[in-house]
Amino acid sequence: MNYPTPRFEQKIIHPENIAVKLQDIKAKTPLVFTNGCFDILHRGHVTYLAQARELGAAMIVALNTDESVKRQGKGDDRPINCLANRLAVMASLECVDFVTYFDEDTPLNLILQILPEILVKGGDWTVDKIVGSQQVLTNGGQVHSIPFLYDTSTTKLVQQIRNNGN
Repeated sequence: MNYPTPRFEQKIIHPENIAVKLQDIKAKTPLVFTNGCFDILHRGHVTYLAQARELGAAMIVALNTDESVKRQGKGDDRPINCLANRLAVMASLECVDFVTYFDEDTPLNLILQILPEILVKGGDWTVDKIVGSQQVLTNGGQVHSIPFLYDTSTTKLVQQIRNNGN
C-alpha cells in the first residue's frame, strides 16, 4: 500500500518559493517570525515555540542550514540532525504554520522579505540584539524576547549523551 505524504510536509516552504507563497503567509496576520537551529528539539524549544505562536494568528519558523549552524560555532559535529530532518520535525508541530530555512549567518534577508508583524527570539536575546528588530519596529511591528521557563539546551543534551547520561 502506498501511504500519502504527511500533511505537515506541506508547511515546508523552500526559500526560493517565499515570494510566491508570501500572499498565503501574510493572509494570516498578525504573523509571528522566529528562527534558530532547533537541532535536537526539547521541552525548552516546544514551550518557547508555543508561547511565540500565541502572540499572533500564524507563525513561520526559519531554520539555519547545516552550513549556517556550523558557522555558529556550536561544534564541528553539529548539527546532529540534518536540515531536511529538522524541517520535517518543526513542520510537524501544531503551533508552526510555515517552515523555511536560510543559509546566511542571520535571517535578516528573510525578515526583510516577509516583514512579519511580530518578531520573536528566546530569552537569551535582548530586543535590541534581535536581528531584524529595528526593521520590524520601524514597520509598526512588535519584537519580543521570551524568557526561558526550562533550563534546557541542545548543547547540554549532547554533552549528557556523550557522558553516558551523567
